[in-house]
Amino acid sequence: MEYDDEQAPLTPVAQFGIDVRELRTTRGMTVRGLGKAVGCSGAYVSRVENAKATPSEKFAVGCDRVFGTGTMLARQLQRALEGDDPTWFEPYINKERKAAKILSFSTLFVPGLFQTPEYARAVYRAGAPRLAASDLESRLKARMRRQEVLKREKPPELWVVLSEACLRTRVGSREVMAAQLDRLLQEAEAPNINFQLIPFDVVPASAAAFTVLIFDGAPTALHVEGPQGGRPLEAAQVVTNALAIFDRLRAEALGHDASVARIREIRKEYSL
Repeated sequence: MEYDDEQAPLTPVAQFGIDVRELRTTRGMTVRGLGKAVGCSGAYVSRVENAKATPSEKFAVGCDRVFGTGTMLARQLQRALEGDDPTWFEPYINKERKAAKILSFSTLFVPGLFQTPEYARAVYRAGAPRLAASDLESRLKARMRRQEVLKREKPPELWVVLSEACLRTRVGSREVMAAQLDRLLQEAEAPNINFQLIPFDVVPASAAAFTVLIFDGAPTALHVEGPQGGRPLEAAQVVTNALAIFDRLRAEALGHDASVARIREIRKEYSL
């Protein structure tokens, strides 16, 4: 029985298997064909893809060679086994770079695309208090590089719905929050970005944060995050349901101008 990526949040090793399967099928290879090219059996490839076997370093290196992915899979496997980095997020970032439109709903934190370095550092520190300083800075640099998508000649259209908790949850110091809200106000002036705020007195249509990526000429994808990793979902009905929920969230939220005005009001509170 194949691993069902809609049943539960994925572990990093399970995500590795899904990524290998996606790369293999995109190139029109069978499990037996990949096994022969890498130096293992087709049955082993199937077990890895379905999270029934922990992949070896030799397998990851071989896949990188066959797929022409440099050292991506080898590095992904190393981080997955060491628990050093949320490797489940890497496939999402690759897709995010290609999206024509990004629909994002956040319940607690400011979305990563808009986080200041100080805010992101405080988020990482809270989530992994024992993380070595060098590893934390490595993650921080990766997050800041991710924001380069906003500086493209033709950036994606972003529609961001935020729970008021994203502005009220004090991440770091008051100064960190003030700078973060300044960043939101600055980004709100961009013609391709729409912010909408759901105030505390409104019960949102979803309790879970999620993002929908819409591509030109490719299937729309849904990404839902959890404590054990991300869940990339592309089943048509699941994505359709997510789009319907996002429409309800937009209807429940304040409009862009009213949301910006509310962000300004809350920003003043961090200066008191």
